Amino acid sequence: MAKMNIKKGDKVKVLTGKDKGKEAVVLRALPQNERVVVEKVNVVKKALRPTQQNPQGGISSVEAPIHVSNVAIVCPECKQATRIAIKREDGKKIRYCKKCGKAIDK
Repeated sequence: MAKMNIKKGDKVKVLTGKDKGKEAVVLRALPQNERVVVEKVNVVKKALRPTQQNPQGGISSVEAPIHVSNVAIVCPECKQATRIAIKREDGKKIRYCKKCGKAIDK
């Protein structure tokens, strides 16, 4: 299982694909597949079977996962897409912006 530096709730910028340039929040992180689900990015249509809760069935729009290499975290301080450095302070791992050097985790 690969290590991912992006977590749920992080603001990210999409680097490639049909939604290139969009900035949104990560809804779910899937580290075992190296993928993330980003809000309003990679929206696909999904067919729903009729069930007791939804007797009509139909088609709904849902966000599909995208590979973690296609997104970059946006630093809250410098507001730029950046890579992450990890440092240890007081026994805790803290993520830092590579561009401005400020901590991403508070």
